[in-house]
Amino acid sequence: MYGLVNMAIEDLVTINFGADKWAAVKKKAGVEVDRFNVNEGYPDCITYGLVKAASEVLELPVEKILFAFGEFWVLHTAQKGYGDMLSAAGRDLPEFLEYLPTFHVRVALMFPHLQPPRFECSDREANKITMHYYSHRAGLSVFVEGLLHGVAKLYNTPASVEQTKFKDKGDDHDEFLVCWGDAIKK
Repeated sequence: MYGLVNMAIEDLVTINFGADKWAAVKKKAGVEVDRFNVNEGYPDCITYGLVKAASEVLELPVEKILFAFGEFWVLHTAQKGYGDMLSAAGRDLPEFLEYLPTFHVRVALMFPHLQPPRFECSDREANKITMHYYSHRAGLSVFVEGLLHGVAKLYNTPASVEQTKFKDKGDDHDEFLVCWGDAIKK
């Protein structure tokens, strides 16, 4: 993954828990990089190791770290790094969700070696949409759920997100039902 992802994990930990906790996370993960380079590729095992170490140091489940990271990615990292692209992605939550499948195409122009996930939309109704998530990386569905909640917060739209297909349980991809307005699942 690109250094931008690892830098975002650093920001998440540092902003919410302090620099001393980030130092402990890096030490536990065995990461000796002083500062990640935004445009440099790093092995995925470094990113997964940072998440696992953050879970242990912060005494939080990995799922909670990944969910928080998904929200943080949208509300902090993406705003900072892709603000103009986010602004152009839609006027509201449903418009953004329909735009999401093309978002990584635009990001790939900035990061030529990016191996992005793929999103597809289906079953669009007035207040709900099904998001399909395809990735060669395992274990990130909770991160995607956090992303989707982050997008809803970005647009100040109360929403529910329910995972309906699970790649780690044998489905060929992960799938999420996103509802807003009167379709919110309680």
